[in-house]
Amino acid sequence: MDETTAMPSKAELLQAEAEAELYSHTFGYLKSMALQSAVKLGIPNVLHRCGGAATLPELLSTLPLHPSKRPYLSRLMKMLAAAGIFTAEEAPAAPSGGDDGAPTTVYHLNALSRLLVDHADVNRSPCMSPSVLLATTNLFVSASLQLHQWLLSEEGATAESPFMMAHGGSLFDVGSHDAELNAVFNSSMGPSSDFVAALVVRECREVFVGITSLVDIGGGKGTTARTIAEAFPHITCSVLDLPQVVQGIPPNGAVEFVAGDMREFVPPADALLLKYVLHNWSDQECVKILTRCREAISHGAKAGKVIIIDTVVGSQSQKIIECQATMDLSMMMLFNGKERDEHNWHSLFIEAGFSRYKLHNVVGMRYLIEVHP
Repeated sequence: MDETTAMPSKAELLQAEAEAELYSHTFGYLKSMALQSAVKLGIPNVLHRCGGAATLPELLSTLPLHPSKRPYLSRLMKMLAAAGIFTAEEAPAAPSGGDDGAPTTVYHLNALSRLLVDHADVNRSPCMSPSVLLATTNLFVSASLQLHQWLLSEEGATAESPFMMAHGGSLFDVGSHDAELNAVFNSSMGPSSDFVAALVVRECREVFVGITSLVDIGGGKGTTARTIAEAFPHITCSVLDLPQVVQGIPPNGAVEFVAGDMREFVPPADALLLKYVLHNWSDQECVKILTRCREAISHGAKAGKVIIIDTVVGSQSQKIIECQATMDLSMMMLFNGKERDEHNWHSLFIEAGFSRYKLHNVVGMRYLIEVHP
């Protein structure tokens, strides 16, 4: 057989597939930037307003693109569809559609891109667009570029995290004087908090039995605390967070806001809530925080409990395993924190002086952990 017509060997085909996969990973940041662009342009919302699907001309008639850039939208949409953000379907062109009857691509919302729509759907799924904008902000991306340099540096000599190496302070330090970052951060926390809080009060009602006072530590603008107060009117709810977070929040009869640092002061209560707080911190810092929490729930005749809403690593789903590994690396990059499996959580509880705990799987990666002295 002539060499020019010889079929590639199985090894060569595997090599070509490996090269394609490597290129896909190498340019993976373009997928993140394309996703960010879709959110900033409002493409998911446009598709939603079009009934969940639209052609390229329909998108072009709505999106505020510069006239000179209109021809490039098709390439962005092709990338987003290839990445699974949207679903692309070829439909026959209308008889008067031009292009000699060439098929037309119709872009559809799918389960993933529906999470980017501002309108809450019937399942009360959160709008994740603010989280996309936070994760792809210049501050986060530039911090990730320091990862290799941080790994080469002596521990603690330069910075606790790549974010600190890039920006000279922790995320919370930078947020205290960067109004834009603070606003994006708080905006990203709200929708997820609302979703998780609704699930928790529905699926874990027994956790709140016997509680008369609760402090949501690091509770932001009080989304979770308000949901708990509405579901359990007998519980007096408070939020403890940094001054730059709680300042300007209007008084709310159901929730009291307290400015402070949880590492220095935790108000006493029957129950303390830590929702997606501890994964921001190293094991050493977590033990300090949990120890202070244990002291705060031991003020009365009957000891209270700590309620933790966080990730417990471990799953049979490859997608969830990859997501957990990605989030773990993100916590290392931003805070020098980590995602933890049950063994890690158990070790923290014992070292902080707690004697027992109980896991409740809320949904997916989200767990509620009751921790008792």
